[in-house]
Amino acid sequence: MKATLLYGPEDIRVEQVPDPALRASTDAIVRVTHACICGSDLWPYRGIGLTPDGDVPPEPQRIGHEFLGVVAETGSGVDSLRQGDVVVAPFTFSDDNCEFCREGLHTSCVNGGGWGAADVDGGQGEAVRVPQAEGTLVKLPGGSDEALSASLLTLSDVFSTGHHAAVSASVGLGSTVVVVGDGAVGLSGVLASTRLGADRVIIMGRHPRRTDLAKHFGATDVVPERGAEGVERIRELTGGHGASSVLECVGTADSLSTAIGAVRAGGSIGRVGAPTYENIPRPAETFLGNVTISGGIAPARNYIPKLLPDVLEGRIQPGLVFDRTLGLDDISEGYRAMHERAALKVLVRP
Repeated sequence: MKATLLYGPEDIRVEQVPDPALRASTDAIVRVTHACICGSDLWPYRGIGLTPDGDVPPEPQRIGHEFLGVVAETGSGVDSLRQGDVVVAPFTFSDDNCEFCREGLHTSCVNGGGWGAADVDGGQGEAVRVPQAEGTLVKLPGGSDEALSASLLTLSDVFSTGHHAAVSASVGLGSTVVVVGDGAVGLSGVLASTRLGADRVIIMGRHPRRTDLAKHFGATDVVPERGAEGVERIRELTGGHGASSVLECVGTADSLSTAIGAVRAGGSIGRVGAPTYENIPRPAETFLGNVTISGGIAPARNYIPKLLPDVLEGRIQPGLVFDRTLGLDDISEGYRAMHERAALKVLVRP
């Protein structure tokens, strides 16, 4: 089968690899129908975090962690899935049964792991061996609906991550929310905040195509300024105090510092941007202001069943974050487009 491999910085290739095969009774083989490129995929693409020393890996790496597909085969221990079932895979696999899974923290599953790591297939390929298939895969009722596929795919990661940011920042009815970042996760955070009942959602972004989509998702205000100017503008819009909930959706020290500047005393920050910093900035300020900083990697498997009905019934359309669709053979073009900010998020059809 064909799969995407990362050879080094800005070196993405689609090559033939061995077809996946069942290795354990709890495995399933899924034929991928829809995948995509994540913003976090761009870090290794740019050469960040390829190895602990930042060097080119000695062997090409499988990549991709968001996919929809059709079950092709199941192990003898898989009872709830059948050949032909249409499924969505969260961006980590888990058994849905350990103490952490039972608490809703599937990303810390003692029997879990990530796609593309060790001997596990990446999601950007024609098929994937899914470990812990019953605990990982969520069956989509009614089978395949192409009109909904893009939005269903976002449940795998990006919309679940935006929802995690909103939940971590305690967004609820009547909240005033600031979203730092106008990438796909930030836009998902806008939609998630609106869905949770926020009265006011301020997006910090300067790309008109993205901020227009933010408005479509429910943003009430746009702040294009950055840094101290951006914080000052947020304070002006919030009576001088800041917002009760701030979603940090970038992952840099500057973006987190902006989030801290934008939050009110006693407020909450939900950080979901993959961190590129070693220390949380402005510790005295958050301490004195009783600011809660929460968030982290999103337990998508916990959220998918809760978010799925709104997607299936058309109440939300998070799939609008996709602004380009490519075939698997052209995936390197998709990486380049996202790296150069010519595309927001690329959907891939194997």
